[in-house]
Amino acid sequence: MRSRFGGLPALLVLATVSCGAPLMKLPPGPGAPASDAADALAQATTACRAIRTLTAEIAVSGSAGGQRVRGRLSAGVAAPASARLEAVAPFGPPVFIFVAVNDDASLLLPRDDRVLEHGRPETVLDAVAGVPLDAADLHNTLTGCAPSNALSQPLEYGPDWRMVNAHVGPDAYALYLHRERGADPWRLVTSIRAYAQGPSWRADYRDFQNGLPRSIHLTKGKDSPRNSRDLDLTLTLSQVETNVPLEADAFRVKIPPSAHPITLEELRGARPGIREN
Repeated sequence: MRSRFGGLPALLVLATVSCGAPLMKLPPGPGAPASDAADALAQATTACRAIRTLTAEIAVSGSAGGQRVRGRLSAGVAAPASARLEAVAPFGPPVFIFVAVNDDASLLLPRDDRVLEHGRPETVLDAVAGVPLDAADLHNTLTGCAPSNALSQPLEYGPDWRMVNAHVGPDAYALYLHRERGADPWRLVTSIRAYAQGPSWRADYRDFQNGLPRSIHLTKGKDSPRNSRDLDLTLTLSQVETNVPLEADAFRVKIPPSAHPITLEELRGARPGIREN
């Protein structure tokens, strides 16, 4: 797994705030009931639902936590809810290694010899990088997919836009589907998740290849509890491989005996994944 995840530059940080890429322009108005929205969503997610695993190099640009971010990550995800992210420096140990399976996440900071074990994935990733995604969300986000259960309130906005609400437990998604013209396939272009607790987030998808996005724009909107857009990142995927077998060890991290625990509060204060080193 080292050859698959290692050897990438760490995040490089500038101390200025970036305005970020423009958001996808969504259709205004209340919409009208749509009878074909579920079929449109099924068509838009046909390619991503066939993906069991995905690995990719990710170029990251934008801002997080009030700092401008530019760099590269290496990522691997597996259905239904396993994820690994690494930020590896050109020289020396990685900046961080994040692994998550279902609701259990660990974060190793090799440069500081610190470790956080058995945290909630979305909380840990938010603390280290400002991205409040859990393992299942990481899989769906990097593959441009969405939950298909508990769909409700399908709406149409003219001939080329549809919107479907989806519910996962107490949380809700608004899924926006678009096609350029009537003969073109539907694509999932925006997914907005509102957590019952914690900050909400939005993903816009562009530059599709073989039904999968190669550009993903992540933001926290003003509807989040933090009431600020303190996440504005564009992820550009390259060297994408799908359905390559990944062993369970890919989603574990070897913790050295010398590593000392770090708390979430300490992690939020240090923000090692994006701070200037």
